[in-house]
Amino acid sequence: MDLNQKRTRTVDLVDSVDPDLVSPESTPMCPFPDEVLEPVLSLINSHKDRSSVSLVCKDWYNAERWSRRHVFIGNCYSVSPEIVVGRFPKIRSVTLKGKPRFSDFNLVPEDWGADVYPWLSVLAKAYPFLEELRLKRMAVSDESLEFLAMNFPEFKALSLLSCDGFSTDGLKAIATHCRNLAELDIQENGIDDLGGDWLSCFPETLTTLQVLNFASLNSEVSFSDLEKLVTRCKSLRVLKVNRTINLDQLQKLLLRAPQLTELGTGTFTQDLVTRPVADLEATFGSCKNLLTISGLWDTNSLYLPVIYPACTSLTFLNLSCAALRSFELAMLLIHCKSLRRLWVLDTVGDMGLEAVGSWCPLLEELRVFPADPFEQENVAGVTESGFVAVSRGCPKLHYVLYFCHQMTNAAVATVVQNCPGFTHFRLCIMNLGQPDYVTNEPMDEAFGAVVRTCPNLQRLAVSGLLTDLTFEYIGKYAKNLEILSVAFAGSSDLGLKYVLGGCPRLRKLEIRDCPFGNAALLSGLTKYESMRSLWMSACNLTMNGCRVLAKEMPRLNVEVMKDEDSEDSQAHKVYIYRTVAGPRRDAPPFVLTL
Repeated sequence: MDLNQKRTRTVDLVDSVDPDLVSPESTPMCPFPDEVLEPVLSLINSHKDRSSVSLVCKDWYNAERWSRRHVFIGNCYSVSPEIVVGRFPKIRSVTLKGKPRFSDFNLVPEDWGADVYPWLSVLAKAYPFLEELRLKRMAVSDESLEFLAMNFPEFKALSLLSCDGFSTDGLKAIATHCRNLAELDIQENGIDDLGGDWLSCFPETLTTLQVLNFASLNSEVSFSDLEKLVTRCKSLRVLKVNRTINLDQLQKLLLRAPQLTELGTGTFTQDLVTRPVADLEATFGSCKNLLTISGLWDTNSLYLPVIYPACTSLTFLNLSCAALRSFELAMLLIHCKSLRRLWVLDTVGDMGLEAVGSWCPLLEELRVFPADPFEQENVAGVTESGFVAVSRGCPKLHYVLYFCHQMTNAAVATVVQNCPGFTHFRLCIMNLGQPDYVTNEPMDEAFGAVVRTCPNLQRLAVSGLLTDLTFEYIGKYAKNLEILSVAFAGSSDLGLKYVLGGCPRLRKLEIRDCPFGNAALLSGLTKYESMRSLWMSACNLTMNGCRVLAKEMPRLNVEVMKDEDSEDSQAHKVYIYRTVAGPRRDAPPFVLTL
């Protein structure tokens, strides 16, 4: 059979099963033969660009599906694994996201779903040659990890971010059976840490490891086995260890792997160090390729200078585990003039942020996390003063996540005037309903300034005392906004109506504890099919309103999560998402699909 005929028939079969993925009508004649088109398309990495390419014509759709090697699925229930393997026959890498982001704040009940096993069972049959799997907010069992290790003989890379349901026994299976493993990246997971002996399961023949990150685990690992592993993996470029690794051990690892580009240190203090501090400095100085440093648990002024020799070329410094004071951060940043990304705790204070503005002119991303997010009294932290200072010295800043206890409209307006290139602006005023603490006015004008001044804004998180005026500004000016997060804000249904009617590129909307009701929800009927998802919790929605939406938009999944003490007529937690797979088959009893 002619290869092109075979491919065309396969496409037609997929189209008949999945009408949402039907490509445009084929042009009478494709100017490029498959031998030319497929190699060209294989050079396109962006999943958005590839999706656009597939819509050009039938021939391009056909060539794109056969040349695709990676697939990104932003919601594991938006499509079935059967549809994916039917459309893309040669996938080597899968990225899969599961639970809504608000699961990070314990707003999604346990056992909600997003089990990875149904995906693995289908992928194993269609893609035995699968090499990479990247999971975020998925439910992953030890049995799933063992199945993964045993059924994909060419498997090379596993990344687990904010997943739960597994233990270090699952990591043992991966370490034991994945003989060509190049990446094991374990971040911020709800893992049952049964001990560190999983690391000793890597075979002595393994030399392919390039990325190893177990910083979020707590148990002590065998250092001798870790040292041997690092020594024989000459291509290792990312190593992030947990806090059980002390300074002496870290130095030994660095001597074995001076080629590292990313380093996550262990505990960065020690009562008794067997080598002089100068030796540690020299070891860091020999790491000429370091671009990222993180970890630095429990560091202090005595040992922090150890990393100074490695700071010249750093582009990312993650200090979210290091409670540095302002003068410590200032002394460190003097050596970090190439920095593009910086994560810190609010213990650095406004003076620490002033140092950021003074020494980091190339900075593009800043995240300031609370050292104690539940402390409400005697809080120092950072204020609007530090925010403004950063904006004055860092004109290239385009991504900010800023936790604080006070802010003013004028300060935010100044920040965005100094940095109009913001694409991500996430301001979290931790005192709920906090107004401008100087004028006592709502914070409407602050976010109005953000959306007016920053035309490239893609992600926005709002906080503080906000009326519907904020949302009117967003709907009027935020024409490139894709993700909006709202909590404890708004005055009426009109606020949400402004957003749904005015943000053409909106794809994710996250709302909690706002006065939006059925009228606001139903105002977005023409919007939701172009969005990935909508989350609303503790709003004024009813079951009847959700039923109307489900009836009017049958291609959406409208899920209501019922609590034991919730009223039958109320819809306390609602998750709405587009799907080509229909209602999910694994919904627990407390999830009602309307």
